[in-house]
Amino acid sequence: MRGVSWIILSAICFVLIGCGPHEPSPSQEDAPASEQSAPEEQKDTDDKQAEGQQTEEPEQEETEPPDAVLQKFDTDDAVLQLKQALNAIGYDLEATDEFDEELTWAITDFQLQTDDTAISGVYDKATREELLLYYENEKSIEPGEGLAPPPEEPEVTEAGTEVVGNPYDELSLVNKSFALPDDYIPEDLIVPDVPFPFTEDLPKKYLRENAAHALEELFEGAEEAGLEMFAQSGYRSYDRQDDIFAANAAQNGEDYANTYSARPGESEHQTGLAMDVTSAEVNLELVEAFGETEEGQWLAENAPEYGFIIRFPKGKEDITGYQYEPWHLRYVGEKTAKYITEQGITLEEYYEEQAE
Repeated sequence: MRGVSWIILSAICFVLIGCGPHEPSPSQEDAPASEQSAPEEQKDTDDKQAEGQQTEEPEQEETEPPDAVLQKFDTDDAVLQLKQALNAIGYDLEATDEFDEELTWAITDFQLQTDDTAISGVYDKATREELLLYYENEKSIEPGEGLAPPPEEPEVTEAGTEVVGNPYDELSLVNKSFALPDDYIPEDLIVPDVPFPFTEDLPKKYLRENAAHALEELFEGAEEAGLEMFAQSGYRSYDRQDDIFAANAAQNGEDYANTYSARPGESEHQTGLAMDVTSAEVNLELVEAFGETEEGQWLAENAPEYGFIIRFPKGKEDITGYQYEPWHLRYVGEKTAKYITEQGITLEEYYEEQAE
């Protein structure tokens, strides 16, 4: 009986021991905490991924061409906006608010590649409308196809004169220090509808488009004032200027020729932006006395209203390098012409101011 009781008691103890608290297995006890919490971290990761899928990255705001008239030397937020708009169609311009030489080149290049814009380097209404079409239709352009970018190091002539990188720029400075390329012939030359003292279809009748239209308005203004003027000499090629300078030098000496005429490449007439005007009172000649005539005085006072300056004013010979020429008009646009005339400065001095 005692033997049976002992067996029963042993069985009860065995059952009680087997049903006691369960110890973790060695593999679970030794596992790193990071592995033990993996299911919880996976859940957090899944939640974050789901949240990321629901939140889209905001799109960058596109830059529309600015509604403004801008030109070289302007500094404005609209200039930065213009550069961004040009970059959107293929250019790679530095994002600044300065209308610099690079932007002047880009605008000129764009104008040369389009049909409905005057070539000037100025961002005007027509250029904006054309650029807006490119922008809205997501069209691109090939930079440099119209006008090659100016070289990093300016070219120089055999005489050591720096060659203008963008001859189409309406504000280009052409003088004894800055020369036009010898092969430069403007693409937009037309004959202005104004009186000439000759009837032949000569190259000197021509001006670039913007300058020609402005000259027509100037002559209309003079006519309304009861005055009669004649356009005497406009565009002049590099080769023609070479002939004129050589003949003048042969007759009067090179020093004289360099004061009263320009070397080839250094003449503003090659820009297509200059026109010599005269009147019957001085027998249609180009002489200083023209400045004392009614026409000459009206011209000096009113030319800026039409975008022209008297390029070689009296008392500025040491700066311009040429004698006083009251007959020589140079187109620079109304804004710049008014400023230069009001300040009593030359185009050279204007450039110096902008460089400060």
